[in-house]
Amino acid sequence: MIRPEDGIRPLTRRMLGDDVFEAVTAMVMDHVVRPGERMSIDGLAARLSVSPTPVREALARLEALGLARKEPLRGYRATPLLTRTQLDDLFDFRLLVEPWAAGRAAEQPGPEAAALSACLDEVDEAPTEGYARYRALAEHDRRFHDLVMTLSGNEHAREAFTRTHCHLHIFRLHYDRDTGPEVLVEHRQIVEAIIDGNPTAAEAAMTKHLDNSMSVRLRKVYEQ
Repeated sequence: MIRPEDGIRPLTRRMLGDDVFEAVTAMVMDHVVRPGERMSIDGLAARLSVSPTPVREALARLEALGLARKEPLRGYRATPLLTRTQLDDLFDFRLLVEPWAAGRAAEQPGPEAAALSACLDEVDEAPTEGYARYRALAEHDRRFHDLVMTLSGNEHAREAFTRTHCHLHIFRLHYDRDTGPEVLVEHRQIVEAIIDGNPTAAEAAMTKHLDNSMSVRLRKVYEQ
């Protein structure tokens, strides 16, 4: 029995729920659960040695992220990977919104722009062996692009971008590839343009980053 005087705190339900969510997310991202495969609540609970409740909560969170789909009377399935058409549509949207946001952020960079530099400093390397090791880069990418949208000053645009959960769907396609170093270089170029207060350069750097992501890095996925 754990006693308070032992200095050991038992896991709270929230901590357990977060751990289960991360475990199930990793299974989906690593394709341990294949795209389109059914995800049994009881089966996952047995595999993770937990009760069904945190698994059910984790699957609901995955559904909100677009990584799982609930079917009436049939339970959950992992969503399919993005098709080439869906990926094209996503990047068409990003090319409309994100270069504009970077330009707006550079118009009046202010002290808030320092958060972008801090975000870059949080990731030194880009591990490429499985989602568990790659998660730091995935989280950096989410924070970085969200910060740029926030600095644009348009909350409606930021919310629309956030709802795409693009970083998860894209990393699910290619996270095991050696793309991290070049992504970080491109992020730094965007930051430098924003901090310098150069909207034209910021828009161009973001456009180049998105073009490279689509035409150089992700195209290979569909050419295999």
